[in-house]
Amino acid sequence: MTERVCVGAIAGAFGVRGEVRLKSFTSQPNDIAAYAPLYTEDGSRSFTVRLTRPVTGGLGARLSGVETREQAEALKGVTLWADRDKLPALPDDEFYHADLIGLSVHDTGGALLGKVRAIYDHGAGDILEIHGPGRRRVLLLPFTRAFVPTVDLAAGRIVADPPDEQE
Repeated sequence: MTERVCVGAIAGAFGVRGEVRLKSFTSQPNDIAAYAPLYTEDGSRSFTVRLTRPVTGGLGARLSGVETREQAEALKGVTLWADRDKLPALPDDEFYHADLIGLSVHDTGGALLGKVRAIYDHGAGDILEIHGPGRRRVLLLPFTRAFVPTVDLAAGRIVADPPDEQE
């Protein structure tokens, strides 16, 4: 498990006084401010967060050390990471995306399908992107109990029951 988890991203500047448009990846978007300080992915910068108002596509926020529109614009696309110990514990059937990436994926017979490379959420539920040796195509698998009956973080393994593939 990683020490930090990605909880948001800066979508750009908002206004002229250094406010940013913040995309929150937390289940309750406003909770992102409670997990501060938030760090850049490389850990080189940290920010305290004060939410200011809802804005189209996210939240308006003031970040410590960001005073001008130019400074806010320079942060566009930066992901924000929180220390894992500030995040809530999850129920047994929920997982942080960061914990799933890199896990090996085996079918119900034990054959290796590959490893989780990414997780996508386009609004209808999470999709696992699985890459593996000898695969000509990426396997995209809905992250539901029907297709992923077992996730064993301690063993670093996922058991999946993918639909039949046509390669």
